[in-house]
Amino acid sequence: MSESGDAPLILTAQLPQDLHARFTALRDTYFPPERNYLEAHVTLFHALPAMCEAELCSYLKRIAGEFAPVKGRVDGLMPLGGGTAIKLSSPDMLYLRDMIADHFRGMLTSQDRHRPMLHVTIQNKVAGKEARALQMALAGTIEPRPFTFRGLALFRYRGGPWEAVKDFAFRGSGGA
Repeated sequence: MSESGDAPLILTAQLPQDLHARFTALRDTYFPPERNYLEAHVTLFHALPAMCEAELCSYLKRIAGEFAPVKGRVDGLMPLGGGTAIKLSSPDMLYLRDMIADHFRGMLTSQDRHRPMLHVTIQNKVAGKEARALQMALAGTIEPRPFTFRGLALFRYRGGPWEAVKDFAFRGSGGA
């Protein structure tokens, strides 16, 4: 067991500063305030085992040193049923995520064994009518555009706000 106990680890892809700020502002405006204790984020893994923390940090440090910032694209709004998200695409980020998943195969939860649909949730757990109203209000305001992910961020989940563990900035010249 790690020094941090059994708290699962969450791995996210880091947005560029401008998108992070814009999408966090949208979350602050539209996410139910009683549950909004996170900034904008792109989750790659929801619950990596705590006992893997040292190995995971070592592996992510190596990957970040090899990969250049990873290209992504904002695709527009994405309905979540009872919420709204910003849909993203990045074959290279999904490739990188697949590498991490392969390295830790056999230790992943059912949810983390499946490739995620990359997105940033800006509203969640609201009535479908409220979600559709937001999507109509934001229609045309989320323009498709390219961007680059800055790196990866590892967090510890303790039931509420996430506890930052370590950031891994992409600084290599190669990659996917």
